[in-house]
Amino acid sequence: MSHQSELISQDILAYLKQHENKDLLRFLTCGNVDDGKSTLIGRLLYDSKLIYEDQLQAVTRDSKKVGTTGDAPDLALLVDGLQAEREQGITIDVAYRYFSTEKRKFIIADTPGHEQYTRNMATGASTCDLAIILIDARYGVQTQTRRHTYIASLLGIKNIVVAINKMDLVEFSETRFNEIQTEYANFVSQLGDRKPSNIIFTPISALNGDNVVNVSEHTPWYKGETLMGTLESVQINRDTTKRDFRFPVQYVNRPNLDFRGFAGTIALGEINVGDKVVALPSGKSSTVKEIVTFDGNLEHAFAGQAVTLTLNDEIDVSRGNMLVRADQGVPAISRSVKATVVWMADQPLVLGKLYNLKVGTQTVPAKVTAINFRTNVNTLEQMQVDHLDLNAIANVTVEFDAPVVFDRYQDSRYTGSFIFIDRLNNVTIGAGMVEESVEWFAHSNPVTAEDRAARLGQKPASITVSNKALENAQALESLLLQQGIVAIAKADLDAAQVALLRETGIAVITSVTEGTDVTFTQDAVEELAEKIVELVRL
Repeated sequence: MSHQSELISQDILAYLKQHENKDLLRFLTCGNVDDGKSTLIGRLLYDSKLIYEDQLQAVTRDSKKVGTTGDAPDLALLVDGLQAEREQGITIDVAYRYFSTEKRKFIIADTPGHEQYTRNMATGASTCDLAIILIDARYGVQTQTRRHTYIASLLGIKNIVVAINKMDLVEFSETRFNEIQTEYANFVSQLGDRKPSNIIFTPISALNGDNVVNVSEHTPWYKGETLMGTLESVQINRDTTKRDFRFPVQYVNRPNLDFRGFAGTIALGEINVGDKVVALPSGKSSTVKEIVTFDGNLEHAFAGQAVTLTLNDEIDVSRGNMLVRADQGVPAISRSVKATVVWMADQPLVLGKLYNLKVGTQTVPAKVTAINFRTNVNTLEQMQVDHLDLNAIANVTVEFDAPVVFDRYQDSRYTGSFIFIDRLNNVTIGAGMVEESVEWFAHSNPVTAEDRAARLGQKPASITVSNKALENAQALESLLLQQGIVAIAKADLDAAQVALLRETGIAVITSVTEGTDVTFTQDAVEELAEKIVELVRL
C-alpha cells in the first residue's frame, strides 16, 4: 500500500494526533440495483490509495471467480463482504467502511438497493450527514431512486450528492446529464419542507474512475468538483452546541451517601457549573454543582460529552428523565404523538397492541392508536391501511402509558426519535420519528374485551374443547404462554363464568358448548395449541 500520508512512516504519533482532530463525515451510498454503489466505494478507496496490497490480491483472485469486470479487479468486492452478496452480485446488509484523507475522516454506509431491504437502508441513514444517490445515466430517475431520496430526507439528511454514474455508456453526454438533473429536481420539489437544502450533481464513471477522485478528461463541460472533492469540502451544519441544552439521564450514580450524580451523554447544547436546570417531566429545578468526568471535573461541557452532573438540591431525578436549562426553550411533554414509523419486523404492526418504546434513555409501554396513512415510498401517495407490514413507512398516532419528553425529529434527531421493542423477546421491530405532540385525554368510551385483549397482544376468545384435552389443561396453558398467549383452561365453568372471563381479554378454554366462539376437536396439546394461536394472535 502506498500511504496516503507520508507522515505515517515519518512520525506515527504525529499522524495519529493529526488524524484525531480531523472532521468526521458519515455518508451513505444508495440507488437502484446495479447502479454501481459498491463499485463506487471500491473506486474511492482504490484511487485514494487506501487499499492494502493483500486486500487487492484477494479481490483480484475473487474477481476471476465471481467478478463482473473481466480481467480487471472487480472493486465492488472490496465492499460486498457477505458470501451471499458476492454470489448474487448485490448488497444485502449495510456494509460500513472507514477511511481518511488529508482533510477528513469518513464512515461509509453502503446500503442495499432492493425494496425488501428498506429497513437496512433506514438504519444506515439514521446517523449519516450526507447521502450519495447513484443514478444510472442510461435509465435516469427510477422508482428506487425516488424511494431512497424520500427515506434519506425523512431521516433528516440535508446534503444529497446525485452521482450520475455510467456516463461512459452514454458517451459522457452533457444533454443526458442535464435531462436527469431536471428530472430529479422535479421529484424533490414534491418533498415539501423535507426537501434537502443542498443538492449537488456530479457526472461519474465508477468503473473507470471518471470524476470520482480524479478529474475526467471526458467531461470538459463539467466545471464542478470531483466526488471526492465534494466529500472533502461540503459544509455540514451539525453545531449541536448552539442548540437548547438536552441531557437525557442514563443512570443515577450513587456510589456512597455523599455523592449523587446523574450520568449521561449531552445530546444538544452546553452546560456550565452554576447554570439553573429543570428536570423533566417533573418540572423540579436546581443548579449545577459539579460536572464530573473520569479525567476530572469541568467548568463547562458540551454536546457529545459523557459526563455526570451533580446538583445543589436533592430533587427527584431518575433514568429516562431529561435535564434542560431553565433559560432556554424546553422540549414537549406529552402522552401522545404523531410520528413517522419505519416497520422492521416480519410480524405486522397491529393497532392497539402494546409495545415497549425507547425514547432516548426512557423505555415506556405504548400502543399505536391510529395509522393515519401509509406512504407509498415509490410514488409518495398516501394510502389508508389497518396494519403495517415489513418495510412499511407510515404516519401513526402513538399513545404512551406515561408522559414522555421529546423534540420534533426535524429539530433534533437525538431527542426526536424512538424505537419499538417487542415485549416478548426484546427485539427491535421498528423505528419512529416524532412529527408533533397530540393532546392526550382519558377516553370516556367503555373498555371492551377487544381493548383488553389488544393490550395483551391477542384477540379475546371462548373456545370449546373435549374433556380429554382439558386433562392436560396446565400443559396447554403453559405452551400457549410460551408463545405469548394468555389463556385459562378449566372444565368446570358455566356459561356466565366463560363470558365474564372472555371480557378480560384472555382466551378461555372450556368444555362448555353453548355461547362459545369456536369448537376444536383436537385432543393432542401441541395440535390444540397451534389452532388456538392461529385463532387469537393479532
